[in-house]
Amino acid sequence: MFMDERIVTLFKRNAHHTLTYWSVFFSFGLCIAFLGPTILDLQCQTNSTLSQITWVFFAQQFCLLIGSSVGGVFKRTLFSALAALFVSALIISIIFAIIPLCNNVLLLAIAMAVSGLAMGVIDTIANIQLVTIYQKDSAVFLQALHFFIGFGALVSPLIADPFLSETGCGNHTENGTEIMHHFRNMLRNSPIVEHNITQSHLPHEGAEESTVHYAFWIMALINLPVPIAVLFLMYREQLIPCCPSGTPRLLDKDELAMENQQGAEGPDEEQKEHEAGGHGDIFSCCQNDNLRGLPVSFFMIHVLGGMVLFMTDGIVGAYAGFVYTYAVEPPMSLPHKTAGYLASIFWAAITAGRLLSIPLSYRFQPVRLLMFNLAGAIVTVLMLLIFYTNHIFLFVGTCLCGLFLSSIFPCMLAYTEDILDYQGCATSVLVTSAGMGEMVMQVLVGSIIQSKGSYSFLLCGVIIACIGFILFIGLLLFHRMHRNYLTGTSKKSAMVEEPAAEQNGSAKTEQKEEKESS
Repeated sequence: MFMDERIVTLFKRNAHHTLTYWSVFFSFGLCIAFLGPTILDLQCQTNSTLSQITWVFFAQQFCLLIGSSVGGVFKRTLFSALAALFVSALIISIIFAIIPLCNNVLLLAIAMAVSGLAMGVIDTIANIQLVTIYQKDSAVFLQALHFFIGFGALVSPLIADPFLSETGCGNHTENGTEIMHHFRNMLRNSPIVEHNITQSHLPHEGAEESTVHYAFWIMALINLPVPIAVLFLMYREQLIPCCPSGTPRLLDKDELAMENQQGAEGPDEEQKEHEAGGHGDIFSCCQNDNLRGLPVSFFMIHVLGGMVLFMTDGIVGAYAGFVYTYAVEPPMSLPHKTAGYLASIFWAAITAGRLLSIPLSYRFQPVRLLMFNLAGAIVTVLMLLIFYTNHIFLFVGTCLCGLFLSSIFPCMLAYTEDILDYQGCATSVLVTSAGMGEMVMQVLVGSIIQSKGSYSFLLCGVIIACIGFILFIGLLLFHRMHRNYLTGTSKKSAMVEEPAAEQNGSAKTEQKEEKESS
């Protein structure tokens, strides 16, 4: 069989929960990539400058980071986790519906910030819930979870494309117009309308009326089934207070066996979670007094795992954001229409890579996949740097880069949680670090390209990938140290138990001899 029967049975037992978490990540992917192609229309809608509209998107990314940091607060009970997912998914639909009504850049920034908070909560809770359900078998299901992000990010520009206007507002500089064309065509596969310098300083007469609001409303409708699915899961689990509890459904023998096993192990698991902080938010983990007795390797695994994702997710954000700019400028100098396909190819490769990683994560350990993907990403970006004038290899390398980077996050999540025996705050730390890396690296790489030229784009990619690989080697070393610590602790506990057992045995022997003598 493709997968053993135990994995299939485990999925069937938790199919409703798993499919719901996958659906909210599809919504997350839609929200991630939908706004990029519409920046020109939103700038005209709010009558703002390029710098002002850029702060709008920064507000969304920053609040996404905050939402990821505090999202672990809602994981304490199933009701709080599902309620947070329901509210967050519903907020995303509402925000998309009201974006066409935001005629002021400040109102648009507030709307984007609220959607960013909702996305951050979804990001953390969905990862935590899947890890909690599947634990050592979570790698396969995490790969599928992150496949839906790529799928949503691939679909959303196709929805926006028919409604995007081809004319600008006509009040931008030449440089600003070029940057807007980059954002506008970053994820859409359509020709770029070229304007000369004199036209860019003059109002466009007879400009077509924007119909982008239809795209936002369609997106709101497409996303609406997601909160409904979460609400239905809450109803099925009898977690809605206003609904009367129905007759509990009968468990089959597999579910009954698992319930009994969970009941027997429940107190121990709760005690472990209390001792190590559980999968809570970062702030509650840092304030936990029980973390003081843990070894340095425990904390370094959190730090190094987060730093690796800081680098790799930073590459994803920077590559998707600036590959178009690199392609249209010397020495590559691709036509604008041809360069517009690169970002779509990159997201398609990420989607395909995450789909391909589902069976691979079942066959291979996460650490092996991480080693292969990190090495492949370094080699690919280095080859792009060497063949920096080859148009064909730019497309091939973009595809390979997306494939190698696609599964690093879910593999790292499964790997670190397995090392820490599903204690600590690895999920919250990794999600927060990845979001921070994507935000910081986009700003850093963009400023370097602006000051040093487009060639520095790939050079930055090589440097960032090599730093990530070095941090991963450090993670492997601390994994070994942590394993030795756990082995030494278990040996000490065994040595303490042996004398106690010998004393009990000698006491029983003495009592037996006394009885025989009497």
